[in-house]
Amino acid sequence: MYFKYSKISKLIKDSHSEKRDFNLSENLCEPSCLLCDTLWYNFLVVSYNTKNHKGYTKLHEEKKLPKSLIELIAILKSNQLGNSLLLLFFIISLPIILNAQTDWPYPRADQKLSGFTTYDFPENPDIKWSFKTEGEIKSSPVVTKEKVVVSSTDGIVYCLDTNGKLLWKFKSENAFEASPIVHHGKVYVGDLSGILYCLDLKDGRKIWTYTCDNQVMATANWWEKGDKSYILVGSYDFYLHCIDARTGKAVWKYELDNYLNGAVAISDGKAVFGGCDGFLHSVDIETGTLDSKYDIATYIAGSPLCEAGMAYVGDYDGFFYAIDLNEKKETWKFDNPDFNLPFIGSPAVYQDFLINTNRDKFVYCLNKNTGELIWKHNTGFKIDASPLVNKSAVLVVNMRGYIQVLNIKDGKLIHEFELGSPVFSNPAIAPNRIYLGAMDGNVYCLE
Repeated sequence: MYFKYSKISKLIKDSHSEKRDFNLSENLCEPSCLLCDTLWYNFLVVSYNTKNHKGYTKLHEEKKLPKSLIELIAILKSNQLGNSLLLLFFIISLPIILNAQTDWPYPRADQKLSGFTTYDFPENPDIKWSFKTEGEIKSSPVVTKEKVVVSSTDGIVYCLDTNGKLLWKFKSENAFEASPIVHHGKVYVGDLSGILYCLDLKDGRKIWTYTCDNQVMATANWWEKGDKSYILVGSYDFYLHCIDARTGKAVWKYELDNYLNGAVAISDGKAVFGGCDGFLHSVDIETGTLDSKYDIATYIAGSPLCEAGMAYVGDYDGFFYAIDLNEKKETWKFDNPDFNLPFIGSPAVYQDFLINTNRDKFVYCLNKNTGELIWKHNTGFKIDASPLVNKSAVLVVNMRGYIQVLNIKDGKLIHEFELGSPVFSNPAIAPNRIYLGAMDGNVYCLE
């Protein structure tokens, strides 16, 4: 006998599973297995009649599940605890299990573009390895299982193992500046010809292509509901494109009045993004229709962060906004009147700490509720890369290639490493590691 707790599972999924990808869409066990009965399709199956669990050991051997989950299922299998306590224990433990994964398949951590990680940043890191491409790297690497995927202006997507060895590469007809994402074993990335590619993560095989009418510099994002699975990506053809993730066919297009340079944040069924038309747009993903838009009045080069009905975004004139998506109004606005230089990066958030970087060399930490400045830190050079945060620290990289870790409470420098090459793109994080793409064409692994 087993039970489906759809409401509970949806809450868990919304809070946690968007940040990590177990790739558990294939049923490897019996239909009522705790692990494999459509864990990623909005309900959780808790099975007490667990007579056949061949699948979970296979998943563990393939490094798809952490040891902690295997141990938890062994307890469930033994049925030594009461059913209610077992269920409660599983629900409490699931966030810990999810956060134990070693994947970073999306450049900003999750669909909402939070920039938050549970991993500690390495102390006093040094270069463990580097891999040379034939162009400049303006994109951010992504990490999934034992693979690192990055695109380069040489028009090639590279897939490396975590020791820096080339596993495969895919050549396009034009340069890549957009960062790839990895979702359900597929790589999605657009090039400067306006072609979005869907590649097989296993071997780089091209599955499908989708053509926009101008270049793609934006990182894609994904959305799923029921049997619908969509990829959303912006283009310089003035459109946000919604594409069927399985077939590569167009679902809908939403028109702006100018280029769409940044990634869309996805929250509560809405795609939220800023365009070079000076508006922050919120579009219903199922229909492709406008929900609301707010007039920022100047270019928005970066991507917004969405959290709890709010969108946080910076503009090209040096202003940083908090927009209430439900009330459709501005909550607060921040700027540094001494400089008013562009916010190119996207913000990161932990609790009430809202962090962003600016071309004026500073990292700004604001109270997300009030917009009040908590601290600022001068990194010594302009910054285009977006910050990452964990529970105690902020990771930033400036355009000179200085990697700095700051205390999240007061902005004080904890440690610094000079990479030796300019960096425009966001770092990726894994346990005790930082991955970076640099303008010298190298992918770096720091440990």
